[in-house]
Amino acid sequence: MPSHLTPPKPSLSRRTTLSSLGISLLGSVVFRPFEATAASAQLPAALSLPDELDRASKTKDPLIVMVSLAGCPFCRMARDSYLGPMQKQGFPIVQVDMRSDLAVKDLKGQIKSHDQLVKEWRVSIAPTLIFLGPKGQELVERMEGGYLPDFYGTYLDEKIAKARKILRG
Repeated sequence: MPSHLTPPKPSLSRRTTLSSLGISLLGSVVFRPFEATAASAQLPAALSLPDELDRASKTKDPLIVMVSLAGCPFCRMARDSYLGPMQKQGFPIVQVDMRSDLAVKDLKGQIKSHDQLVKEWRVSIAPTLIFLGPKGQELVERMEGGYLPDFYGTYLDEKIAKARKILRG
């Protein structure tokens, strides 16, 4: 057989090959992108809307209520990329969950489940952001749905700016 047709001999020893394979596997676990291993941001559950509105009114910010649905990828994107970081910086944000039996005091002081409140507000799309003023009035139009991730932050900033303008006169 001519030499140009013979397969080349492996230049790596068995030990070197196994070591390389081990490092590759380790690297795929250790150096995985942050998003793949990061836990989803958590927002505080709404427990008493009158109390949460009082806290928001002290900073003259709207209370943002995120209506969410368990397992919703658009809800997770909104929480992880925008609302979670804002809430950690002190912005008044709470979450109300569709299909949840968790109790909440509504704007009239009555105890309801999150799901009952969602139905009362006629929310059918997750995520939906509602921007509330001191007396529970909706200050600006709701943000419904996932929007394109590239523009979600811009739309959110616009809504907050409009709501603040109304609150701060």
